[in-house]
Amino acid sequence: MTFGSAPRDSILAICLNPVIQRTMVFDSVVKGEVNRSSRHRVDASGKGVNVARVLVQSGRRAIHLTQAGGPTRDWFLSMCAQDGIDARWVESGSEIRSCSTVIDLADGSVTELVEEALPVAPDTADLLLAELGRVLPACGTVVVSGTKASGYPDSIVPEIASRAAASGAILVLDIRGKDLLACLGSRPAVVKPNLAELLATWPLPAGANPRDEAAVKSHVALVAAALANDAGTSLVVTRGSSPLWYWDGKALAEAPSARIAAINPIGSGDAFAAGLASILAAGGAMCDAVAEGIRLGALNASTLKPGSIF
Repeated sequence: MTFGSAPRDSILAICLNPVIQRTMVFDSVVKGEVNRSSRHRVDASGKGVNVARVLVQSGRRAIHLTQAGGPTRDWFLSMCAQDGIDARWVESGSEIRSCSTVIDLADGSVTELVEEALPVAPDTADLLLAELGRVLPACGTVVVSGTKASGYPDSIVPEIASRAAASGAILVLDIRGKDLLACLGSRPAVVKPNLAELLATWPLPAGANPRDEAAVKSHVALVAAALANDAGTSLVVTRGSSPLWYWDGKALAEAPSARIAAINPIGSGDAFAAGLASILAAGGAMCDAVAEGIRLGALNASTLKPGSIF
């Protein structure tokens, strides 16, 4: 399947849940004891930041749209600027959340400690939609990623999708659950959940064994066919280190994951979304978009910085 070339050359990455991400590496982690990290970093993050950063690093034009507030707002925005991210933001009246990644070299584990977002101010949705109207004319492709902070109305994500679709943009959704289902009326070009997110959105039939890969794949194929028939939407399902599944226009195809020595997998799904969107924006075929997503996702996992390919 091939999508038409977008007339506007920027890709808009939207996420309504920004993060200041701390990444710490330990030789070993001992629960209940003081653990000291000699290797650590802090970055602007969140799925939209990660998508935009990878796009910029891979030579594409990108804009990031989000909310920001609190005492760390200027720090967050300065980190975006240092990474060359064109961040457009609206005042949220709430502090940006912090999350931590703990990498234990002794057993190779990567643990994510996630802080839930504080509620945004009541007028944040209106401010964000107004800013969306200002940036959409420059963007031929729109990627909507992740969850939304509390305080946003349930209508905000489907409204973003509707406005993006009405502008003629190629719409790529890396979201799940009721937000994803509510956006299907906008006929997105691609939806990209991971397998757990897909099964949470479209549960297996009663009695089906989630460990039976053949049964799960058959279920995913039915979902993919329905999306293609009902909304003209292609499904891409990432599965970590296992081969991913995607709709090739006729059937559910499979693509192997890259074999790498992973350092930090956080942000690899966002890097994949960036690669996927960049090829579709240029009018490329789905198989090529998937291949670029796999390439960038692997590069991200090979670096310590989340949502980065070098």
